[in-house]
Amino acid sequence: MSSAVSSLVFRGYGGFGALGHSVYHRELLPKLVEGSWDGEICCIATSGTHTAAITKSGKLYIWGRDEGDGRLGLGPGCGPDHAGGNSTPSEVKALPVPVAAASCGGFFTMALSEEGQLWNWGANSNYELGRGDKIGGWKPQPVPSLKDVRIVQIASGGYHSLALTDKGEVLSWGHGGHGQLGHSSLHSRKIPEPVEALANERISYIACGGSSSAAITDKGKLYMWGNTADSQLGVPGLRDVQSSPIEVKFLLEDDGLGDHNVVSVAVGASHAMCLVSRSGG
Repeated sequence: MSSAVSSLVFRGYGGFGALGHSVYHRELLPKLVEGSWDGEICCIATSGTHTAAITKSGKLYIWGRDEGDGRLGLGPGCGPDHAGGNSTPSEVKALPVPVAAASCGGFFTMALSEEGQLWNWGANSNYELGRGDKIGGWKPQPVPSLKDVRIVQIASGGYHSLALTDKGEVLSWGHGGHGQLGHSSLHSRKIPEPVEALANERISYIACGGSSSAAITDKGKLYMWGNTADSQLGVPGLRDVQSSPIEVKFLLEDDGLGDHNVVSVAVGASHAMCLVSRSGG
């Protein structure tokens, strides 16, 4: 892989140093992120105002907004360099294991080790860290109840998270006020708990929006749940809150294009998109 392929380029809102360009203003055109990493970048993640990047050797770099909640994981004296933000990529040295994936929540961060162990840090006022309490902090720690569970994918919303196990099971925790946890209630969950409504499905992909969630089965079916005030779940006639997973049935008309399978899905604050594989035609 050439260095050009693994380069990071960002543009847009630069408040709190979110672009990693050592500035705190907007960038109208894409600009290369000059990080201190010495290897190729293989994975990136971002939230509203902080961003993470992972090198092929498993090192995690992070930058953007912190404001004292510890979401950057950099420790005392190593965090914000101006107005609550850190404008240059910094290595999260407190992580003792190589990282394979990262997910940036509203005010917290998660990292998945190469061995499938989930680590997180930052704000925890809504049980975002899944530790059974509301004690947050900057130091990365593993999630205790997942010590013996192998996680293969992670996803974060504004105040909640999902994890996908190697058995195809979806776990959720954090704030549940919009039904985004999928437990048929609006209660928050202090620790990761299985989404029972998906127990008979083998899930292969998960995603989180600000206050909604999604999962794709190994058969290509799409389920969504959570906040539907802006029709972001793609199912007509729902109330503003959908607290249990509901299948998104679309493209069902006989259009001559053949069967479809959902391959991946991305969810924003008020909208969603999915990639569909079609056969026939």
